[in-house]
Amino acid sequence: MSKNEKLPIRQISNKYVVIGEISIINGMISSLIARNHATTRGGIILKFFKLFLFLISCAAMIAIVVYFVSDKGTPTNGSNDGINQEDNLSNDDPSTNNEPDDDNVSSNNGNNIGNGSEQEEPTTSEPTETPVTTSDPIETESPTAEVNTDAESVAVMVNPNYKLPEDYSPKDLVYPDVRFTFNEKIDKRKMRQAAATALEEMFAAAEVDGIYLAGVSAYRSHETQKALFNRYVERDGYEKAKTYSAEPGTSEHETGLAIDISGSTGKCAAEDCFAGTVEAIWLANNAAEYGFIIRYPEGKEDITGYKYEPWHLRFVGVEIAKEIESEGLTLEEYYKVVPTKK
Repeated sequence: MSKNEKLPIRQISNKYVVIGEISIINGMISSLIARNHATTRGGIILKFFKLFLFLISCAAMIAIVVYFVSDKGTPTNGSNDGINQEDNLSNDDPSTNNEPDDDNVSSNNGNNIGNGSEQEEPTTSEPTETPVTTSDPIETESPTAEVNTDAESVAVMVNPNYKLPEDYSPKDLVYPDVRFTFNEKIDKRKMRQAAATALEEMFAAAEVDGIYLAGVSAYRSHETQKALFNRYVERDGYEKAKTYSAEPGTSEHETGLAIDISGSTGKCAAEDCFAGTVEAIWLANNAAEYGFIIRYPEGKEDITGYKYEPWHLRFVGVEIAKEIESEGLTLEEYYKVVPTKK
């Protein structure tokens, strides 16, 4: 009850009536005691009875005082109407998203880009595989099946233990006719012919399901990867650079068979927040149908040497992709070259 509000008259009168009635009863008992004072036994009983009533009247008055105090402290209705709702604001606003600087994300909002002049590779950093820190060199089990090390094969094994030739350059690079997060027709938009064709089919199938994908970064030349890695070494030192960038010759982007994918808006491109998105879920469930695998799956960090990257897809062909997906394998497990600790 606020300071300016008054207790209803009926409530006030009722409270004082109770006090008055208790006072009258006390007076009557006092008269009885005076009249029966001669009777010692009766007088003693009445004294005790009066004491009992006196205690009751005191308790009643204390209760009334407490009631008055509690009335004044009771909040009025609607006092919570002004609760701040900012905690419920959505984080879906793309303007609050930190896009990767190296991907040159454009504001085309997913429109398919088919034209544009050839430009040099931007000097900004590329999205890179993020290795899990492990002791090096990594020892591997003796393979029980032949490992494909043919750089021209779509099933080639590439990791820190299986490097590409230093002078390797894919011969059949093309521009896949799919949406990218940038406008320029530059190297990182290219893929090998087989992978590009499969990518076009996969993007088209995703759109039928209401999923709009976009390429972020595909092919990266050996020279580009070398310059990129050396830049990181100069900035952070060799040991630290290895924890977030692949050494030249060990990056799958050099094969022309790997691509980083995001949603058409470019939100969470090559970032951890891509995990759990509708695009990431669709890719995990359908990529194998078109010959792609999630190259660095969740929970396999000790095997691949890299953290979970739901955006990094690698083309290996439909047959191998389906086997890897159905058995929950990595490419290392498929070739039985799983890293082991010393």
